[in-house]
Amino acid sequence: MLAEDISTDLECYGMPQVKTPVLNKLAENGIQYMNAYGTNSICSPSRSNMMVGVHQNIINAQHHRSNREIPLAQPYQPITKYLRDVGYTCILGNKKVRAVGKKIDVNFKHNPLGPWNGETEFGLFDKIGDFQVADQPFFAQVTLHVTHRGGWWNSVSNQSKHKVDPDKVVLPPYYADTKEIREDWAKYLDQMEYMDYEVGLLLEDLESKGMRDNTIIIFIGDNGRCNIRGKGYLFEPGLHLPLIVNWPAGLSGGKKDERLVASVDVAATILEAAGVELPGYMTAKSILNENTKSREYIYSARDLWDEVLEQSRAITTKKYRYIRNNVTNQSYDAHQAYLEFYRPAVHIMRGLFETGKLNDLQASFFKKDKQHEELYDIVNDPFETQNLLNNPDYKFVANEMRGYYDDWNSKNHDHGLDPINWETTVYPGALDVVAWIKKEKPDVIKKMKAGIEPNYGKLANEFKNYHAKKN
Repeated sequence: MLAEDISTDLECYGMPQVKTPVLNKLAENGIQYMNAYGTNSICSPSRSNMMVGVHQNIINAQHHRSNREIPLAQPYQPITKYLRDVGYTCILGNKKVRAVGKKIDVNFKHNPLGPWNGETEFGLFDKIGDFQVADQPFFAQVTLHVTHRGGWWNSVSNQSKHKVDPDKVVLPPYYADTKEIREDWAKYLDQMEYMDYEVGLLLEDLESKGMRDNTIIIFIGDNGRCNIRGKGYLFEPGLHLPLIVNWPAGLSGGKKDERLVASVDVAATILEAAGVELPGYMTAKSILNENTKSREYIYSARDLWDEVLEQSRAITTKKYRYIRNNVTNQSYDAHQAYLEFYRPAVHIMRGLFETGKLNDLQASFFKKDKQHEELYDIVNDPFETQNLLNNPDYKFVANEMRGYYDDWNSKNHDHGLDPINWETTVYPGALDVVAWIKKEKPDVIKKMKAGIEPNYGKLANEFKNYHAKKN
């Protein structure tokens, strides 16, 4: 189960006011991983590494939605190929969840329900449909889409049985404290309750068919929350993911696992559970075996996302995070077209920044330049408020983290550091939509600046119709 755009913002991870009883129980009777981190903070690169079991920058899948017409290089293959080889049916989605949970979003050529020939296209999944009672084993990937920003958030929030009170939320210190930002934060947290309800529907379906005890449930986020420092960034809310594994017939529950694990490890875990020998090229490690050692560090990357190029890398250990930004002459707030529709807090804080009403921590997101290197103690400073890079007391730590960076790159080819062909690589995103709205719908821009989130899906359809009529 892949939950979209959530950090560890669940009740079982300590988020105040959020009610997630199904996931609480899943964690209580399973294994809850406390130190799971993504190797990318954007959906398609993250999903690519989980589907292949190899870091996205090694398989050239690091740029968001840019390699969809390029097959995976040999010998890399998706885990669904190995599962099929041992008799598994691979199922995409389930009609019980919003949008049928059928999102794939990987950065390599695929034909979701088509044939595999090893070179040009393959079927990641055999079918879209419900879980079925049969002797044949199955693997299902179900995306929980409700937590992704969209026009349904208001409706979901209004239907919540435990609606989060904006006046009582605890905002991270890098947010300005305004009415609009509190309301947006509370609305985001309301989506967690509905997502938890959907997890319950899937579990009930398995239970009703007598399949629950011998079905392994892996619940993980694809990347962090879509907000400041979250999705698309290498800070804690962008990389730290919820991860719960539950298997009534095979795992004793009630454990909180403190090992450092990476999102890519999901692939190896699935194959090992299915009795498949792991291919030698995998950088993933199965986390089912308690004797598997914790990772020493995790190497994460942020590269091209639509029209905005970042070339940032992060090294995360259990105590520290080191960030290296190769593009320093660009603000963290890069005015990316797609994100303009989805982050009311950014619009509000831009105005406050321009009038000098943000503190230094809050303003750092909007300054024209960013630092080449950053170092944080994520245990004692989980909000990453103090950059320790130039603190002489942390000189040894900084050099150790640089050493991890060099170690990873000495063993692997990071394709994200290669030159980019801007004519063929860039995914268009929402640049045209933003330009059209600025020209044709200035009232929408005015509302966005006031912290009112527009319905991007509706606007994008209007733009398509306008463009079609014009041509």
